[in-house]
Amino acid sequence: MDGMVMDDDDDCPELVSIDAQPGPTAEQIPVTIITGYLGAGKTTLLNYILTEQHNKRIAVILNEFGEGSALEKSLAVSQSGELYEEWLELRNGCLCCSVKDNGFKAIENLMEKKGKFDYILLETTGLADPGAVASMFWVDAELGSDIYLDGIVTVIDAKYGPQQLTEEKADRLMNEAVRQVALADLTVINKTDLVNEEELNKVRDTVRSINGVVKILECQRSRVDLSEVLDLHAFNTKDGANLAEKLQLVKPTQPHLDKSILTVTFEAVGDVSEAAVNVFIQELLWEKMFKNKEGQPMTVIRLKGIVSLAGNAHQVMLQGVHELYELNETPQLWEENPRINRLVFIGRNLDKDVLQEQFRSTLVQDADRN
Repeated sequence: MDGMVMDDDDDCPELVSIDAQPGPTAEQIPVTIITGYLGAGKTTLLNYILTEQHNKRIAVILNEFGEGSALEKSLAVSQSGELYEEWLELRNGCLCCSVKDNGFKAIENLMEKKGKFDYILLETTGLADPGAVASMFWVDAELGSDIYLDGIVTVIDAKYGPQQLTEEKADRLMNEAVRQVALADLTVINKTDLVNEEELNKVRDTVRSINGVVKILECQRSRVDLSEVLDLHAFNTKDGANLAEKLQLVKPTQPHLDKSILTVTFEAVGDVSEAAVNVFIQELLWEKMFKNKEGQPMTVIRLKGIVSLAGNAHQVMLQGVHELYELNETPQLWEENPRINRLVFIGRNLDKDVLQEQFRSTLVQDADRN
């Protein structure tokens, strides 16, 4: 970490394009998005990660809205327990807004100046939609960036979480806290010392009722085992075997809070047509063509699955966040395993029967397989 002396030039790096330098391909840097409702303990978690001894060089972006149109982000780089802080100002917007380029150039500029980080943590504001931020990192990863999306972590206040998750929004808008849980790969239930076992069970049940596939950690003062929070590989095809195993254990949820948000899961045996699966996903995510029995359009917030594409010996991972989705081949071969498609949908107004029927229409008939 030589050359970490702060000077005036570091206060506001110029947002300029960086010419790609030929050379060996660098390891991609994981980005974890940390979200959670106001006061849940996100900043405490970040401070703990930055000061804990973990032998990682971590950059943290605190994505809080400033006054007016200018947005300031505090950025800290931690090494050996020391903190270096500077202000990185993005004049034209923020990372979770439409001006994606400035945000990415700023991060790439920073990485260029300071050398490679091992990790980037991005804390979103309490009311932000982490899916919008996640989508941008995910899209950028497709373009061969040196950054990749590792996962979404949502911090929940054990005492006030149930109240925040049941708050009714005007005009049937989606509750922000519910959306953050629906999108999460990991939820950290914090401040467990402030509640009794019955209250803690209620928080767990609430989280599970929204997101049936999420992993839950429980802690006090945001002190967690860092190996459980970092390197989640939630969007990584190398994790296909883990995902396939996890999907088998997912239980469908019964909504008992925001009655319209729940997890739906099902299996379908056989091969599917890749073209037909793409049409199915696009009609579901983009066109919002599918309705539940009450005639309400289905909205998918998060989608995960392992699918068996006709003619492909490899298991294929399906991932979706809002209207963005990917079908990626995993290293796992079907071999002698039964070719079973397993899908999990998390969203609003979902109807398992309709989704299952529509997906099964993409199955290739036996006569067509040859």
